Amino acid sequence: MNASPIKKILCAIDFSEFSPAVAAYGRLFAHALGAEILAVYVAPGMERYVDMGVPEGTMEEFAASVHRNAVEAMNEFVGKHFADVKVTARVVAGYPPETLVAEAEDNGCGLIVMGTHGRGGVGRMFFGSVAEKVVKTAPMPVTTIRASES
Repeated sequence: MNASPIKKILCAIDFSEFSPAVAAYGRLFAHALGAEILAVYVAPGMERYVDMGVPEGTMEEFAASVHRNAVEAMNEFVGKHFADVKVTARVVAGYPPETLVAEAEDNGCGLIVMGTHGRGGVGRMFFGSVAEKVVKTAPMPVTTIRASES
């Protein structure tokens, strides 16, 4: 298998305390490879809440508010953590593992950089692992940055 040159790197940003570490590694790889960054935040899709009896108008307003706030947070994050690299920022809605892989494929990314939250036991069982699902399904390499909840 021949490795293709990596020209674009997807950095999965979730605005947690670990996102700056993900950004730092993304920048490191971007500088070393002469690549650009695609910073992506995946807001949860609202489809799962429709069956809970929440009025559709209320859900649409909530989703729009979440998107607006996420775009503002992403713009601030990008300005602070990616000032020295070429970066495109995206805020999208969906199921994070599938959406991150689709964004990487659709945008020609050769590498995904993302954090893990270090959950174990019941926390991991309940929340699952976005990073694990991305690693198992992504057709490109995935670098995970381990972060533990101390």
